[in-house]
Amino acid sequence: MVDVGDKPITDRVAVARGHIRIGARAMHAIRTGGVAKGDPLQAARIAGIMAAKRTADLVPLCHPLPLSQVDVGLEAREDGYGIEARVRTTGRTGVEMEALTAVSAAALTIYDMVKAMDRRMVIGEIRLVEKRGGRSGTFKGE
Repeated sequence: MVDVGDKPITDRVAVARGHIRIGARAMHAIRTGGVAKGDPLQAARIAGIMAAKRTADLVPLCHPLPLSQVDVGLEAREDGYGIEARVRTTGRTGVEMEALTAVSAAALTIYDMVKAMDRRMVIGEIRLVEKRGGRSGTFKGE
């Protein structure tokens, strides 16, 4: 693990995005409340938040961080859902991995909940789109 003990404590924010492409039958079930396991969108939001909080348990050598905010949003698209996670902390290292993990877990949760209807779903385009704070400053990817 990298020693961050000498780095200054600053406000840090990271935003990540991804996408899950879903077939018409599964999309219809999601949008009409017809998924047997319950609401995949609500479950995905909770899964994303929980995953962000547990990132250090999932990603080797990632520092555990006290998160002050995790927000996971899902946007309906013609071919599925866009997923965005915004994570914030005040600390010595950034929250990029937490944001990326939140998006990944949200997408996987949707996949799990509707896989009986659509095994051809595609999870992709997971990327960091913004990072603020710390020595390296601000990054805007989109």
